[in-house]
Amino acid sequence: MLYAKGLRAQPSGGMRIMSDGDNLDDLRQEMDELKALVNTLLTIIMEEADGINSGDAHPITNLTKTGYSM
Repeated sequence: MLYAKGLRAQPSGGMRIMSDGDNLDDLRQEMDELKALVNTLLTIIMEEADGINSGDAHPITNLTKTGYSM
């Protein structure tokens, strides 16, 4: 996680100074990870309750097929 320009937290809890190249590469990697997370979350949100991702509405089987509109 970036705290200030040129500083980055280390797993050991310390900080190190980063060059612009390192910073850009880390930001690109973080952006790719966030894109993957957003895509995963959107996939989960868009799934239907029955787990089928068809986008079709379930038919009302016990009613006649004419005279109903959705």
